[in-house]
Amino acid sequence: MKSILRLIRRYVGILLLSCVLLLALNFIVLAVLVAGLTPNSHPWTTAEEVANALQWTGEAYILPEEVLSELDESGAWGIFIDNDTEQVRWMTEELPESIPLSYTVSDIARLTRGYIDGYPTFTGEREDGLVVLGYPRDRFWKHMWASWDYGFIANLPGTVLTVLAVNAALIFLIYMAANAGLLKSIKPIVNGIQSLPQGEPVHVREKGLLSELAQKINQTSEILQSQYIQLRRKETARANWIAGVSHDIRTPLSMVMGYAGQLAEDAHLTEEERRKAAVITKQSRRMQNLINDLNLASKLEYNMQPVNLQKENMVAIVRQVVVDFINMDLDDRYPIEWETKEALAICQVDADRNLLRRAVGNLIQNCISHNEQGCRIYVRVAAAGESCTVTVADDGVGAEAGQLEKLNNAPHYMVCDENTTDQRHGLGLLLVKQIIAAHGGTTLIGQSPYGGFSVELTLPMHGFSLQGMGAVTAQ
Repeated sequence: MKSILRLIRRYVGILLLSCVLLLALNFIVLAVLVAGLTPNSHPWTTAEEVANALQWTGEAYILPEEVLSELDESGAWGIFIDNDTEQVRWMTEELPESIPLSYTVSDIARLTRGYIDGYPTFTGEREDGLVVLGYPRDRFWKHMWASWDYGFIANLPGTVLTVLAVNAALIFLIYMAANAGLLKSIKPIVNGIQSLPQGEPVHVREKGLLSELAQKINQTSEILQSQYIQLRRKETARANWIAGVSHDIRTPLSMVMGYAGQLAEDAHLTEEERRKAAVITKQSRRMQNLINDLNLASKLEYNMQPVNLQKENMVAIVRQVVVDFINMDLDDRYPIEWETKEALAICQVDADRNLLRRAVGNLIQNCISHNEQGCRIYVRVAAAGESCTVTVADDGVGAEAGQLEKLNNAPHYMVCDENTTDQRHGLGLLLVKQIIAAHGGTTLIGQSPYGGFSVELTLPMHGFSLQGMGAVTAQ
């Protein structure tokens, strides 16, 4: 609906702007035409100039040549009527024969207001008489009864504005009536387009001025719905396949792990044979963890894994995971540094405790799995504004910039390279990203400030308080 209102406002704005520009253009064109059609449009001024320029020599009246030339160019003639005798005492050479040479007071009043024998006349006053200029009959039109009611003149601005407002309203109503059909056709089309990204089926009535566009939208909706159904079928089939394979592998894998464990502890075997059996056990356990991760990732991807959100203390969750890994690191090859500020005791989030433990555990295990020579692991929980941040970093081998970009953006489970014998960063991190996304948070993978690998988890915080806290120790 907002887009329709914007469209209407845009149309109305264009209409009003067009009216204003058209009105201004009309005034400009009118002014140019008037100026071009009447180069000498001030005959009253010319009459005054002639009256001032007319000179008495003692015997006759004379007019300077430049003034006479101006009258000739305009096709005008002139006379001078004496006040005392009311007779013409001076005239131009081109004076028409029909122009009288003697005038009464009523004649002078008539010619001042109007014409002499059809010639429009204009007067210029002198102390001793009156100068009269006459122009060709088709040169000027004179309004002989120029009188206006004072009230009309006083109210003219308001009247003009009222007329303009009424005209604008009428133009707007005519415009809206003319475009009502178009706007009526646009509304369902806009609603249909807004529904397409939401995956909803759309059907727009194929009538009106935009029926062809409505038909194309309906066809697009049908194609998208068909693709959506096919995609859901593929996703369901993949999820079922992953679940089935995971279930089918568990039983034989358990048998392999059980027998391998027995062989690794069998005193009748040689040391080399027991070592190989231990490797089988270790790798089988690794396969079991991968299967579990793959199954959980598939469930999270298709919203099949319930997320039981409760108010939890993120510091306590991460702290317990760190303690568990410290207790398992008997040979101290992977020491963990707890970098959380002692003042931060509670950082509350709405979370599923088991899923968050799995996510943080995966990050620490990722540091261990990819640094067989050993490394130091750094874990930090921090609160900033309305967010709680968990960072797990190491000083191990790290990853290249290109690989980090893939890990941040690639949607697939694994990052494949030429080393097919060793699992790379991929599935475990994808599972972490899915768990954090299910909690409304974000995951950022990058280089550690200590030279290795780093992952930062950010979750919306429910609330926090600052209290004293001791260091983490092995239990």
